[in-house]
Amino acid sequence: MSILRLCALAQCVKGSRVWLGTSATTASVANGLLCVNRRQGAWITESCLSLQKRNVSCLIPKADDNKKRLLEQSLVDVLEARIQQLQSKVVLEVQHAKKVQFVSSPSSGKNLGKQARSQSQAKAEQPKSSKQSSKSQPKETQARARVLAEAEELEKRLNEQLREWASSNAAETPEPGQTEGTYAADIRNSIHSYLEACVFNGDIDRAHYFLLSQHRVRKRRRHLNTDIYNIMMRVWAKKGTLNNIGRIFLLLEEAGLKPNLGSYCAALECMGRSSSSPQVIARCLKRMEEDGLSVDDLFSQCLFRQDERDMVLKSVHVLQPDYQPKLHSEEALRYSSLVEDFYTQRAEHRYPKLHFTKAELQERFRRQLAMEQACTVTIQSTEASKPVTEKMDRMRKLLSEQRTLWHKTLVQAFKESKLILSNTNSKDYRLNLYPYLCLLDDSEYADIMVQSVANMPPSGESLKIMARDLGSRIYTKYSVRQKQQNHMMDKMSSIYSSYADILAQDTEVYPVLPRECWCELEAVHSDGPTLRGTETNWPFIVTVELGTYLVDLMVNNLKINSDILNPAHERKLIPILYHMYTFRSTRQIGFIKPHPLLIQLQQDAMETHLTFDSYIIPMLCPPVPWTSVKFGAYLLTPTKLMRTVDGATQHEDLLEKNQNLEPVMDSLNQLGNCAWKVNKPLLDIIITIFNDKGSDKLDIPPPMSEAPKIPHFNSHDPSITASEKAQLKKEVIFAKKKCGEMHSLRMDALYKLSIANHMRDEIFWFPHSMDFRGRTYPCPPYFNHLGSDLTRAILLFAEGKPLGPKGLDWLKIHLVNLTGLKKRDSLQGRLEYANSIMDDILDSADNPLNGRNWWMNADEPWQALACCMEIAKAMRSPDPLLFISHFPVHQDGSCNGLQHYAALGRDVIGATSVNLMPCDLPQDVYSGVAQQVEELRARDAEKGLKIAQVLEGFISRKVVKQTVMTVVYGVTRYGGRLQIEKRLKEIDDFPKEHVWDASHYLVRLVFSGLKEMFTGTREIQDWLTESARLISKSGHTVEWVTPLGLPIIQPYHRKRNYLLKSTMQHINLQISHDTKERPDTIKQKNAFPPNFIHSLDSTHMMLTSLHCHSAGLTFVSVHDCYWTHALTVDIMNKICREQFVALHSQPILQELSTSLLRKYCAGPMTEAKNKKYQEYRRLLLLLAKVPHTGDFDLKRVMDSTYFFS
Repeated sequence: MSILRLCALAQCVKGSRVWLGTSATTASVANGLLCVNRRQGAWITESCLSLQKRNVSCLIPKADDNKKRLLEQSLVDVLEARIQQLQSKVVLEVQHAKKVQFVSSPSSGKNLGKQARSQSQAKAEQPKSSKQSSKSQPKETQARARVLAEAEELEKRLNEQLREWASSNAAETPEPGQTEGTYAADIRNSIHSYLEACVFNGDIDRAHYFLLSQHRVRKRRRHLNTDIYNIMMRVWAKKGTLNNIGRIFLLLEEAGLKPNLGSYCAALECMGRSSSSPQVIARCLKRMEEDGLSVDDLFSQCLFRQDERDMVLKSVHVLQPDYQPKLHSEEALRYSSLVEDFYTQRAEHRYPKLHFTKAELQERFRRQLAMEQACTVTIQSTEASKPVTEKMDRMRKLLSEQRTLWHKTLVQAFKESKLILSNTNSKDYRLNLYPYLCLLDDSEYADIMVQSVANMPPSGESLKIMARDLGSRIYTKYSVRQKQQNHMMDKMSSIYSSYADILAQDTEVYPVLPRECWCELEAVHSDGPTLRGTETNWPFIVTVELGTYLVDLMVNNLKINSDILNPAHERKLIPILYHMYTFRSTRQIGFIKPHPLLIQLQQDAMETHLTFDSYIIPMLCPPVPWTSVKFGAYLLTPTKLMRTVDGATQHEDLLEKNQNLEPVMDSLNQLGNCAWKVNKPLLDIIITIFNDKGSDKLDIPPPMSEAPKIPHFNSHDPSITASEKAQLKKEVIFAKKKCGEMHSLRMDALYKLSIANHMRDEIFWFPHSMDFRGRTYPCPPYFNHLGSDLTRAILLFAEGKPLGPKGLDWLKIHLVNLTGLKKRDSLQGRLEYANSIMDDILDSADNPLNGRNWWMNADEPWQALACCMEIAKAMRSPDPLLFISHFPVHQDGSCNGLQHYAALGRDVIGATSVNLMPCDLPQDVYSGVAQQVEELRARDAEKGLKIAQVLEGFISRKVVKQTVMTVVYGVTRYGGRLQIEKRLKEIDDFPKEHVWDASHYLVRLVFSGLKEMFTGTREIQDWLTESARLISKSGHTVEWVTPLGLPIIQPYHRKRNYLLKSTMQHINLQISHDTKERPDTIKQKNAFPPNFIHSLDSTHMMLTSLHCHSAGLTFVSVHDCYWTHALTVDIMNKICREQFVALHSQPILQELSTSLLRKYCAGPMTEAKNKKYQEYRRLLLLLAKVPHTGDFDLKRVMDSTYFFS
C-alpha cells in the first residue's frame, strides 16, 4: 500500500471529508487506483478511497474511542512528517527530518487478529466522524488535500528509487550455489578437503577415482564446483600431462560449469612445464579471453604454490616476451569519510618505532618460526619451585614409563586401524578418514593423543569437545606442513627481514603503515608461492569425526595395571579412559572420564612441565600484519581475522566480498604491534601465594589439597534413613561440583602464571583478531591483557616513557580509580586523596605481604599494588619528571553503551547522566539509578509493602550496577533478576529467605528508573528491536555495515540437528548457523540492539587506535577501556573525544535506515491483498521511521573531563 493511500485513509478514519477534486480523481483513475471486487456473484467497482478504508482498517487496533483517535492522529502525524521528509531529497538516502515522531508500529505482532476483527467497527464509525470533521475543519481539509496531491508526485519518486535499488540489488545477486546452506557447503568443503588431503599424501589414484565417482552420478555431481576440479588440474599440471587437463575441462563442460582463473592457471602451468607450442598456448589464452578473463587477473587473483607462478609466466612469455604482471588495480581505494583524511593527509603522522635493531627483530623472527614449526611448546610449571619428595620422584618416573608404553601402544594400534581403512576400495565414492590419517607421521598422532590425556581434567571431558580439540591440533600441524611443502618458509623469511625496516629503531622512518609496507614487499617478492589463503579450512564435521576416531583408539587401547599404586591388589589391565553418558541440562551427551588410578597417579606426580600449542604462547616477534581475511597474525599457524562459531562460514564470505577492510585491519595491526614485558617483582609475589595455599580474597585459587572431601557412604546400608541418604547425596554432588570448580580455576591460574613465568625475561606481542561485531581480542587465550585483575597486573609496556609534568599525577589518579573509591569525586579530589594516603601507598609497595595491606582492600588489588610500586619508584627517583615508566594507565568509558545511545539520540538528560556533558563532578549513572530506586522503595515502604521495608539499607550502587550496565546490551528482566539476586546473596546481613522476592521487586524498579532517565535510549532500542523482528519474520538475517566499513551479519538461525555417526557413538550436532534455515526471530531481535552498539564502540576504539598510532602513541584497549603511558594520557583523551564526536557526527541511524531499506525493501512487490505484502509495508514504514533526536550538542563532549576518565 502506498504512502499516498495511507494518507487518504488516515484522514477518512479521522473523520475528515477529503475533496480530491476532478484532477485528483482523474489522476487516481489514470494510475490504476479503481479496484474491482466480486460480491454475490456480480462484479462491482469500488472507489479507491472506500477500498482504502476497508484494507487499512487493520492498521488500527480495536480499542476505545479515545485510544483509537489517539492512534489515528499519531498515524496521520507520522505520514505528514514522512511526506515532509521525502520532499527534502529524492528519497530515503538523505537525512531524515527531525519532526519524525517514533511510535510503535500499530499493526505488528500479536495484535493482527484484533485488528482484523476491528475492521467492520472502524468502517461503521468512519462516515459520521467524517461528516462532523468536515464542518468543523474546512481549512484543515483543504490543507490535507494539497498534501495528498503533493504526495502523489513524491510517491512516484519513491517508487522510482525503490525500482533503482531493486535493479542494483538484482545486479548484485549471487550466482546459484553461492547462497547454499551450511549442509550443502559442508559436503562441498568435505570433498575439497578430502581431495586436498589425498594430493598432499601423494595418493593421486584415490583422488582421481574419487572425483570421477562423484562426477558420474548427477545427484553427487551437484556438490562439485570448478575449484574441486581444479585440484586435479594442479596435480596433472605438476606432472606436465596436458591431455589429462583437457579431460578435466571436458568434465567441467559436462557438469555445466565454466573454467575459472584457477583452471586456466593450471593449464598454463602445465604448458610451461611441458614446453607446449605457441599455438596451444595461444588457443588457451584466446579461450580465457572469451570467458572474460585476462592474464593480469591470473597473477593478481590466483593463489600460487611452489613454482606455479614461474611456470605460468613462462607460458605467457612464449607469446608475450616483454609481459610483466600488474599486481595492483589502478583504481584508488575508497575510504570511509571517517578515515579519509587519515589515509590521504599524512604530513604530520609520526608512526612509532620499536626499541629493537633490525638484527634483533630478525633473530626473534627465527625463534618464533621454529616454535610454530614445532606446533607445541613445553614450559616449566610455576609449581616446579616446590621441593621434590621421594614419592613425587617415584610417581614421576612411573608416569613417564607409562606414557612411553602408551605411546608405543597407540602407534601400533594406529597403524593397524589405518591398514584396515587403506584396504577399502580406492574407487569408492564415499568419504572416509584414511587420507586424514596419513597427513602426519604415526608418532605425531600418538604424541597428540598422549598429550590430550595429560591435559584432561579429573572430572572428565565432553566427547565432542575432546574430539574437536584433537581434530583441530591435527589440522594445525597439517596446515604448517602444507606451507613447508609449498616452499613458503624462505619467502616468508625474506619478506619479514625487509618488513623489519619499518619497525626497527636503527632504520629510517617510513611514512607507511605496516599493512601497506607488507603489501609492497609482497609485490616486490612476487616470485614463488603466494603467502595468503592457500590452505583449505576443514568443515567442523570433518574435524569432529577425525577427533572421535582418535578418542575411540585411546579408549580401546590405553591400559594400566590395576596394582600400579597398590601391589596388594590383583593385577589386571584396566582402561585409563572410560566412555560414558551424562546429562547436560536435558541433553544426554557422550563423556570421556579418566580412571581414578590415572587421576591419583597424576596428582601424586605433580609434574613440573606443561605442554601447550604454539599459538597459546605470546609471539616472540611482531605479528605479521593483517593484509587479507585469511592472512595475518602468526607466521604459520592458521588464524581467522574474525572468530566465529565452529562451522559458520557466512562471516568469512561476507568479509571476502568487502573491499574496504583496510581501516579495520590497520587497527588490529596497531594493537598487535604493542610490545609487552612481565612485571617480575609482582609475579614473584603472586607465585609465592599461589604455591602456598592461595587466597580467596586476592583471587588466587587454592590447591586441590584444600578441596572438600567427597563423602562416601553405602547406599544399601539399612541403618541410614531415606532422608539421610538424600542429604548425603546432596553433599556428594556439592563436593564434586566444588572440586570441579576449584580444579578449573586452579589450572587456569597455573597456565597463566606458568606462561608469564616462562616469558619473564622476554619481550612479547599479542596478535589480535575480532568477533563478528568487530570487538577485538588477543589471539593467545590464557595470558593477555583482557584477563583478570591478576593477569593485567603482571603486564607492562616493553617501551618506557618519561613521566613528564603530569605523569605522576595520572599514576596517582589511576591508583584511586583502581581502589573503587572516590568515584563521585573530581580528578583533583582523587589526586588529593592519593596524596593524603601516601604512607599507605609506600607501605604497600615496600611490604606488600607483611605491612598494613592497604592495597588488599581495593576493587582491583593486584593492579593497585603494581601501581603503588610504580609510584614509589617514581617518587624516590632523582627527578620524577624524567623517571622512565612502563606502567599502563587506563581511561575507562562511563557506561559506554549508554554513552553511544545518548549520542545517537542527542538525549540531553541521558548525555548528562553518562558524562557526555561537561560537569564539575563526574556523574555516576549507577549511583543515580540506585538513588532513584531507593526513593521508589521508600515510597512503597511507607505504603506498607513488606519487601520494600525488608530492603531498607541494602540498595547500593553495587547491587544495581551490573543490571544497569547490561540493560543497554539487551539483558532481559529475567537476566537482570538473576544479577540482582547474586548481588543480594553476597550481602551477609541480608535475609536469604527474601532474596527471591527482593530481586523480582528491584529489577522492576531498575527497569522503570532507566526508562525514565533514558527515554531516547529506549526509543532507539525499541526501533532496533522491532526492525530486527520484522526483518527476521520476512526470512532474512539482520546485516549492517559499521561506519568504518566492516560488514556484520547476525548468525542466529533455527537449530538443525546433524547426526555424526561413528563406531564409538552417534554425536548429535546442533547447528544454529545454517543459512538455509529460517532466522531465529527471538535471538535476532534481542541481539540486534546490543550487537549494533558493540559495533559502534568497536568502531570508536578502532578510530582512536589509528589516530593514536599516527600520533606516535602506545595504545591498547580492553573494549571501552583505553591504555597508554602516563605521559600521553592527555593526548589520548583528546583523540578519544575527537573520534567519538566524529563518529556520531555521521548520520548513523539514518544511514542504517537507508541500508536496511535498500537491502530488505527494494525487492519486487506483491499484490496488496497478499499477507506478505502487508508485512513488507509494515517493515518499510518502520525502517523509514527513524527515532527523533534531541538537542544535545555533540561538541560538548570535547570539554567533558569525565567522558573517559
